[in-house]
Amino acid sequence: MEINEAVQVLTALAHPSRLEVFRLLVSLGRLCAGELAERLKLPKPTLSFHLKELSRSGLIEAEREGRVIFYGVRVSGFRELMDFLTEDCCQGRPELCLPNSRRLGKAESCC
Repeated sequence: MEINEAVQVLTALAHPSRLEVFRLLVSLGRLCAGELAERLKLPKPTLSFHLKELSRSGLIEAEREGRVIFYGVRVSGFRELMDFLTEDCCQGRPELCLPNSRRLGKAESCC
C-alpha cells in the first residue's frame, strides 16, 4: 500500500458514522443495509453514502443475494492498512505494539 492509498482508507474511517459501520461489521460480520441502518439509526440514503465511501476505500465489500445486498469487512483491505501502519513497528520492542493485556511477556512477536 502506498501512502496515498493509506490516506484514502484513513479518510474513509475518519468519520464517526463510517467508523461505526466498520466496527459493527467487524464485530457482527455480514449485515444487510437495512439492518445496518436500523442498528445505527441512520437514514438509508446517508448510510448508502457511507457504505459507498467504505467500499471505495477497499475496507468493505458488497455481495448481492437476490434483492438484498450484504456488506462485510474486506479483510485483505484492512490487513493492507495494518501492514502499512505497522511496517516499521516497535523499533525492536514488541511490547510497544501489543495491547496492555498482552504486554506481560505472553506474546513473542510484534503486531
